[in-house]
Amino acid sequence: MIERYVVDLRDVDEAQLARVGGKGAHLGGLSRIDGVSVPDGFCVTTDAFQNIVAGEPSLSGLLDRLAGRDPEDLDAVYLLSAQIRRTVEHIELPEDLVEAVTDALARLGTDVPCAVRSSATAEDLPTASFAGQQDTYLNVAGPADVLRHISRCWASLFTDRAVVYRRRNGIDDRAVHMAVVVQRMVFPKASGILFTADPVSGNRKVATVDAGFGLGEALVSGLVNPDVFTVRDGEVVSRTIAAKERAVRPLPGGGTEVVPVDVRRQELPSLTDAQVVELVRLGRHIETHFGRPQDIEWCLDTDGVFRIVQARPITTLFPVPAADDQDHHVYVSVGHGQMMTDAMKPLGYSMWQATAMVPMHEAGGRLFVDVTARLAAPATRAGLLDALGKGDPLVRDALETVLDRGFVPLLPDPGAKGGPVAEGGGGGGGGRTGAPSAVDTDPAVVGELIERSRTSIAALERDIRTKQGPELFDYLEGAFEEHKRVLGDPLNIQAIMAGMEATWWLNDKLQEWLGEKNAADTLTLSAPDNITSEMGLDLLDVADAVRPHPDVVAFLQDVHDRGVEDGSFLDGLDGLPGGPAARKAVEDYLARYGMRCVGEIDITRARWHERPGALVPVILDNVRNFEAGAAARRFEEGRAKAHAKAQEILSRLCELPDGDRKADETRRMIDTVRAFIGYREYPKYGIVSRYFLYKQALLEEAERLVRAGVLPDRDAVFHLTFQEFRDLVRREAQGPDAEDRSTRTDGLRELLRQRAEDFRSYETLTPPRVLTSDGEALTGSYRRDDVPPGALTGLPVSAGTVEGRARVVLDIADADLEAGDILVTTFTDPSWSPLFVGVAGLVTEVGGLMTHGAVIAREYGLPAVVGVDRATRLIQDGQRIRVHGTGGYVELLP
Repeated sequence: MIERYVVDLRDVDEAQLARVGGKGAHLGGLSRIDGVSVPDGFCVTTDAFQNIVAGEPSLSGLLDRLAGRDPEDLDAVYLLSAQIRRTVEHIELPEDLVEAVTDALARLGTDVPCAVRSSATAEDLPTASFAGQQDTYLNVAGPADVLRHISRCWASLFTDRAVVYRRRNGIDDRAVHMAVVVQRMVFPKASGILFTADPVSGNRKVATVDAGFGLGEALVSGLVNPDVFTVRDGEVVSRTIAAKERAVRPLPGGGTEVVPVDVRRQELPSLTDAQVVELVRLGRHIETHFGRPQDIEWCLDTDGVFRIVQARPITTLFPVPAADDQDHHVYVSVGHGQMMTDAMKPLGYSMWQATAMVPMHEAGGRLFVDVTARLAAPATRAGLLDALGKGDPLVRDALETVLDRGFVPLLPDPGAKGGPVAEGGGGGGGGRTGAPSAVDTDPAVVGELIERSRTSIAALERDIRTKQGPELFDYLEGAFEEHKRVLGDPLNIQAIMAGMEATWWLNDKLQEWLGEKNAADTLTLSAPDNITSEMGLDLLDVADAVRPHPDVVAFLQDVHDRGVEDGSFLDGLDGLPGGPAARKAVEDYLARYGMRCVGEIDITRARWHERPGALVPVILDNVRNFEAGAAARRFEEGRAKAHAKAQEILSRLCELPDGDRKADETRRMIDTVRAFIGYREYPKYGIVSRYFLYKQALLEEAERLVRAGVLPDRDAVFHLTFQEFRDLVRREAQGPDAEDRSTRTDGLRELLRQRAEDFRSYETLTPPRVLTSDGEALTGSYRRDDVPPGALTGLPVSAGTVEGRARVVLDIADADLEAGDILVTTFTDPSWSPLFVGVAGLVTEVGGLMTHGAVIAREYGLPAVVGVDRATRLIQDGQRIRVHGTGGYVELLP
């Protein structure tokens, strides 16, 4: 029984987290590393905690009440948490536990001062550190006081901050148990924190040390500013020595006190450079053991030895793509180009990798393109920076920051090939490749390309239905090649670039000749063949089929209120007046656009065909905010504005010196941009159409594996890569014996569990625009001085100024918009276009001049600013704002 409740720290390792909690497991692991000194101690196991909780019936009821509370009802959460803490602290400890702790203390030494430290099972994890969520007590002496503080540690599992933190990380209160670490107290000369990677920039080659005199609580509590040392390659490269006016010291009778530091010592460094370098060397040793960067708490003992009192993973660092060499690499985010920066599950990112035009590297559930070779080569560096800068100036700025540091030296041209990464390998990018002259002006090219895409998709739909098992995956290999062939068709790329380059030419030349800023924004209104803008207008037509029928409107409102997402609600329309016509309108819409969804580059996301309820709030907004025939009127109004603008510009040009030539060139470019800018959206539509067919076939395979008992559920396959899925299907087709299947199924389920946990952690990370192999994450800056104080800076992508109510929308299904609202969101891929018809302006955190949201904002004539850092956090829902789509900034109004 004693061994069940108490275990020596040296007998613990990382595999015993469930028994001794995160802190105990890490300290046990640290104590086993050669050359690492950890203060002696023991762990009071989670068995003791669970035994105490089980013996107090009132706790079960309190935990039930806490679980039933709305996480947003903080007052109730705080009140119940306090009741639970008081109950735990006053439970009388059983004799066998008291005996076990008393014996363990005797082995440390009679009345030796101890640190009593909480160690929860959800603590110091790779996915959530829980730093500071539970309590630690210092300089506790004697069995009675140690036992009392063990109870206080148990109770600290239910501090307000710990309960709220668990809710935010999706962790059930009952799933977490508390162990307690009791260690011999260290009374150090200095103490602090070592990060073996820069916690701000993410650079893995840089370590930072925060240090102060006495116990580390002075730093943790903010009583003093620390000395800060930065170390790279075994050398202190910078130091900031603070005036340390106070320190925390132990009291003779137990506990601690804050004392003043002698004025003669206040500005002395708490560590020498040699000690800092030694500490970082020790930290690198610990980092190697745990396999990832660490946040390490340390003490410099009076004998000059560094004692390690805690090490936990740094959970805020963005992962670095794996590389098979030690060379420098620079990666550009694919998600920022594709307007989808959310984490993807393995099947999602591996499918995008398999169908992309350029190699991609995964990190943190996101994809990146390695641009190192193109940055290093003189023949491609300038072109790459120019192309990426036109799309998103923040990417260019981040890359230039890397280059300014000499991270990628300019080398003799190695013959690097490949165009810019404007599209992240999907749907365009690249430079001109000798386009035939007809592509500049002949709209028939667009019709030919659309027909080629439709023919290819029809063949895929016909053939994929006949495949299953290993044969399906063999077929998909060929389908992916066809996928890339369609995208990489030179005529396809030339058509995309024709529209983009005409846009850039018009903006540059008309500003130079006429002082007309962003003239192409008006000239591209209601451009033909834009499948994404048609998607928004067509949903207005669906609203026209719903609006005349009050029973249908009321029914859809009820569907929305109940949060119905699947297509079951469609059957309910049949018995309503006007319901069959409304149902047909919705189903016709889904037949054309049902393969789309938010985050559509991720095949694992639910499509509108699978989740048609996501469209209901937008339909209701359109019913409320528009009148019949709005789609046709909006398109015609845009076309008329574009035509009038073209005539005005051409007339003004003719009045200039050499005006006839300038007008002729401009007329040709206007014809070009109107012929091709709409097609800019079609390749993405083709990609997503193919993806939906791939997904349907793959989910049928997953269903077969569920029926065979291999997978727990169909969607579990999303946590496998495409190749892993293929291998699994092949193995099952070979018919393994029952024992082999059982063993492999257990391993598969553990892999799926770990992948799900990884995905949850990746969802909390913000991906950078640029990432280096050293781990440095760069987002870039605008470096502008023409923005009013207090305004939020972004990229101007659609001209005009609008003032209105900000609606911060993170999920299209949660949209509740009124006429005149300004949509504020993280990113907008094509699936957001139905919202664009009902708003007055757009602000996003991600985007560039030619990304989908910008193109559609111009198409609809919406003033828009994209690339506004932390827009969804800095702008409050309901706040009045003014969007300067020409100037590229957003004002927050009183």
